[in-house]
Amino acid sequence: MAETDGPERICLGAHDLLAGRNSVAITVRGYHLLLVRDGERIVAAERACPHEGADLSLGQCVGGRLLCPRHLASFDLRDGSVSPGWSFRALRLFEIESASDGLWLRMK
Repeated sequence: MAETDGPERICLGAHDLLAGRNSVAITVRGYHLLLVRDGERIVAAERACPHEGADLSLGQCVGGRLLCPRHLASFDLRDGSVSPGWSFRALRLFEIESASDGLWLRMK
């Protein structure tokens, strides 16, 4: 599914990868990620909640936040920060580029 163009940039596929869906789970180089549509923007996030590993693909995206289906914590899709009241690390986010030849993931 993924092609590489250098060590940090990975082609995910065509622009219609989400094809009318708000999110899609993908695996890239052994990383389990979730592509999420947040308005016009597409964000890639780690798929497992940092709290107890819940599958975030079972959650929802509402108002720029990704909701964990297990504990109802939520993550800001701009910086990964967790909602108030929780004391664990932020959700890891990855940059998605939209280019003429498709969607590209930047691994940092």
